Order: sequence, then structure tokens, then C-alpha cells
Amino acid sequence: MIKEVHILLVEDNEGDIVLTLDAFEESKVKTKISIARNGQEALDFLFKRAAYADVGTPDLILMDINIPIYSGHDILKKIKEDIILKKIPVIMLTTSSSQKDINRAYESHCNSFVTKPIDMDDFLNAILKIEEFWLQLSKFAK
Repeated sequence: MIKEVHILLVEDNEGDIVLTLDAFEESKVKTKISIARNGQEALDFLFKRAAYADVGTPDLILMDINIPIYSGHDILKKIKEDIILKKIPVIMLTTSSSQKDINRAYESHCNSFVTKPIDMDDFLNAILKIEEFWLQLSKFAK
């Protein structure tokens, strides 16, 4: 039996949320996707605070850089400083293609940096490639 993979999507753009959910519906791997629409929700979810006290720890995090309250960079830093959370692969999935953002993300130990394609078909294809590599080929730390 295939284990369900829990993904935390940290994204404030409703269109990108819908596209990402649609792409994972096509997935060959069973997924559960939780959504945090800003940096505070993401941190509360990851550290199991307030309304998120009973949530499961995600296996993979897809995170935009430009989100309200705390940026993806801020959240990434907190994830990689935590003894438990630092094992979770974090993919920065963002509209930014700035070398400064790319360098900063890798300096903070993101596992991959993917610039969101503008074209809808290209965006869906990028998500399917993420799914193929991270959910089918790669193994997760426990």
C-alpha cells in the first residue's frame, strides 16, 4: 500500500493554489495537501500552534517567497533551525528568478528553487516534475 505524502503548500495566490491542487490530482502518488496562505499560518502549522495543534508534520513543503506577514525566506530559516523540521525538504516555488533570492534560499538550506512558469501548461508541467522527483524518486528522512 502506498503511503500518503503530506505536503504543506505555503502560497497566497489563489490561482496558483488551484493550479497546484489540480496538478497533484493527476499525481501517481497519494497526497494530502495542507495550505497556509501567509507566513504566520505556515509557522503556526509547522510548530503546531493554536488551531493547528493536532495537524501532522508535512513530508514536503512547497513555499512561495513573497507571502504576507513573514516571507518564505523567514520561514525557511526557522524551519532549518529546528531539530525536527529541518529534515523536511523545502522547495521554494516562486515567481522570483532573482539571483539574490536564489542564493539566499540555498544559503538557508532550501532543497530546491523553482521559478513558477507564467504559462498555465508549463506551471502544471513543473508541478508534475516536482511530484515525479520528490514524491516518486526521492526518499524522505524520518
